[in-house]
Amino acid sequence: MASYRTSMQIVADLLTVTEQSGQEGIKTTSLLTKANLSHSRLSKFLENLTGAGLINRIEFDGKNTFVITGKGRQYLDSYVKFAGIAESFGLEL
Repeated sequence: MASYRTSMQIVADLLTVTEQSGQEGIKTTSLLTKANLSHSRLSKFLENLTGAGLINRIEFDGKNTFVITGKGRQYLDSYVKFAGIAESFGLEL
């Protein structure tokens, strides 16, 4: 049986991939591939993440690059800690 990711897991994946790209940021195509999402789903998540101030969108020469913010790092750290605690109790997020 296929295991689907929750929205929280997808957000964590997007933030992780964006954080790993460092100060250079990550382009939309790379984000699509690494996060394993369709373009339409990725667009919705990116809209929410930029709106919440977790990532910044930088437009240069008509191309978008995404960089994680301090708030995004804080969210990701908290998520990782909470997921670890939940897992230790046998819970899935």
